[in-house]
Amino acid sequence: MTDSAVAGTMHGTGAPSAWVARWAHLIAPGARVLDLACGHGRHARWLAARGALVTAVDRDAAALATMSTLANVTTLAADLEGAPWPFAPGETFDAVIVTNYLHRPLFGVIGASVAPGGVLIYETFARGNEKFGKPSNPLFLLAPGELLDLAGEANLRVAGFEDVTLPAPRAACVQRLCATRAVPGENPASAALYEAAS
Repeated sequence: MTDSAVAGTMHGTGAPSAWVARWAHLIAPGARVLDLACGHGRHARWLAARGALVTAVDRDAAALATMSTLANVTTLAADLEGAPWPFAPGETFDAVIVTNYLHRPLFGVIGASVAPGGVLIYETFARGNEKFGKPSNPLFLLAPGELLDLAGEANLRVAGFEDVTLPAPRAACVQRLCATRAVPGENPASAALYEAAS
């Protein structure tokens, strides 16, 4: 199984990521949410059940079809790596969710897709994961601080960041970021508390 396929198998229909659940309070009912590379939509399903209006994007049309009758979920089949960005230039969302997916050429457009007052919640594999198995290809492993760089380049303020080794559901090295975009006129110094990994 390839590294990208391993990452894809972790997008099932089970419980949401603990990181996404931890920061979901920043996503208000009725918020427009982009669940990028969503797989079978565990986060799209969970957030839609909480009242968010979710656009679930993945290249796997069969996986998206499992969400075709869900309230508050719109699916979009798109090749995020081999085709143009599937949204209009400048289109933004109240929240952007990315888990277990890494394609660095999209970092700029992912950051730009966060609306004023919106939030980016990102979690994926990091260097060191190769000692636990796949993904092990550096193309699919974040370098130290790489998600912090994404936030900085997108002018997002960091609410939480971790670069950790998780023991379960299977041992893995991950980076996790929650970052927000200030509303125009808001004091950037009023950012949420930065939570460093312990």
